[in-house]
Amino acid sequence: MTPYSKDFPVSWEELHRNARALSWRLLEQGPWKGIIAITRGGLVPAAILCREMDIRLIDTICIVSYSGDAGEAAMKQGELSVLKGVEGDGEGFILIDDLVDTGRTAQKVRDMLPKAHFATIYAKPAGKPLVDTFVTEVSQDTWIRFPWDMEYTFSTPLADRHAK
Repeated sequence: MTPYSKDFPVSWEELHRNARALSWRLLEQGPWKGIIAITRGGLVPAAILCREMDIRLIDTICIVSYSGDAGEAAMKQGELSVLKGVEGDGEGFILIDDLVDTGRTAQKVRDMLPKAHFATIYAKPAGKPLVDTFVTEVSQDTWIRFPWDMEYTFSTPLADRHAK
């Protein structure tokens, strides 16, 4: 059984708007040496932040934590596996991810880069205390569907769904 009872699809436009809002907040807290994106979810927000903040130095920290297909109810967070880290303690860097959910990945990267400024676009209550800056809070029982995980397809009208 999945812990997610709500579904929150995010469009490319919404993601871009929220990433720009995050950039605005982070600009006021700089200057920054660079950005470290947590792959894969942090890659698109990192690209937007780099452009909006005129940051040219970008690196990645590669962590695998989810298993299963995003469309399956069986989607769950598994064991954390660091595929690639970065040097240093993160001082002067923004550490970016698309969201913080349970906080497991956030805690791992916090331990690896304790002086980085951790920013996400979306934050859920369980992971929110680990993030320095975020744009939107969503409930813990919400599955966020990012635009890179979706394709356009037929949508059943809400009235038809409700009648079943």
